[in-house]
Amino acid sequence: MDLLAAATALQPQLVADRRHLHERPETGFHTPDTAAYVRRRLTEMGIPHRDCGVIDDATGERFAVAGFGTSPACTGVVATIGQGFPCFLLRADMDALPLQEEYEASYASKVPGRMHACGHDAHTAMLLGAAQLLKEREAELRGTVKLMFQPGEEWGYGAQLMIDDGLLSDPPVDAAFALHVDPSAEVGTVGVHPGTASSAMDTFIVTITGVGGHSSEPQRTVDPVMIATQLYTQLNLLVTREADPSQATTFSIGALRAGTATNIIPETARLDANMRSQAPATRDHLCRRIPEMIDGIVAAWRGHHVTHEFHTPSTHNDPALTAELLPALDAVFGAESRYDAGCMAGSEDFGYVSQRVPSLYCWLGAGHAGWPYVHHPEMHLDEAALPYGAAAHASVALSWLASHAR
Repeated sequence: MDLLAAATALQPQLVADRRHLHERPETGFHTPDTAAYVRRRLTEMGIPHRDCGVIDDATGERFAVAGFGTSPACTGVVATIGQGFPCFLLRADMDALPLQEEYEASYASKVPGRMHACGHDAHTAMLLGAAQLLKEREAELRGTVKLMFQPGEEWGYGAQLMIDDGLLSDPPVDAAFALHVDPSAEVGTVGVHPGTASSAMDTFIVTITGVGGHSSEPQRTVDPVMIATQLYTQLNLLVTREADPSQATTFSIGALRAGTATNIIPETARLDANMRSQAPATRDHLCRRIPEMIDGIVAAWRGHHVTHEFHTPSTHNDPALTAELLPALDAVFGAESRYDAGCMAGSEDFGYVSQRVPSLYCWLGAGHAGWPYVHHPEMHLDEAALPYGAAAHASVALSWLASHAR
């Protein structure tokens, strides 16, 4: 029985897993109920696993300042099938979004204001399906498959928290694979793009402190709102003058908060800036220049500031690994169903993994043309895609291990 046929036989379980998680969305690094469900399913399959992910106080404080709330723990799960070397990693993210679901379904979110609008419920279900396929074929494995169930992808840092807790060691990971559903692409298709597969995301949250006072006596104040507006203008101009226009780079101020009344110059102002880029050299340059601009402009107007930075690297598809895994993907989808997905404008924290080991990140057709895209309140999937995702995970792992057995 080929892998797609075997995965299709698992469809009732794949749907049950996906719908259970869809009804119970959790956000951020702390996804305890989702992790508990994953652990229970792995135990049922006889697959050893452990909790994985640490979050220190300083990291927690930074994300709280950014408005993400608090996370008492990082609830990642890592599991292994097979033994010895080499080791191939498969990843699924588990977290949802702070969004009210508007798509009507019997399994719609039961948690007000939270929704699996990015398909991570499907990612988790498909990796659980792949786990069963691989466990049933464990005797064929020429090494170890490591399963990464990750929280906090939407916050751009969950993968790093798991890496900090030894995800890529014991046994050391040699290569990695991940996929993401695309509800606007036809079921049975797969998008692949060698090289840069996602934009880097760099966020700067600047809290400016001045001296408040009456608007009729501005000479007695240090106006943080005026400083914030200077930053707004100058930082946007920076990208137009110091980023190569042939390379995709965007910069936006998403929020500017200050003040309570027209006749009061406030004590503080806050500016939230976000940059997306695809060229590493451009990104490195701007990530040096933005803090320099902030320091200089705030100091010039006699203010003070505290800046919290968040950085998510681009996801890089290793060209050699991509070429090597195409036959394994074609065995599931057929070469005629593979397309070049290009580099997405959004970010993906699988980039932390791809920085360290050769990796491949793909798009899985999971809907039909015109369906709402991810992060939309009516986003939904065609569950016929679930066996394709489970089979793809298993196929690339089996193929790669067979080629690299030591």
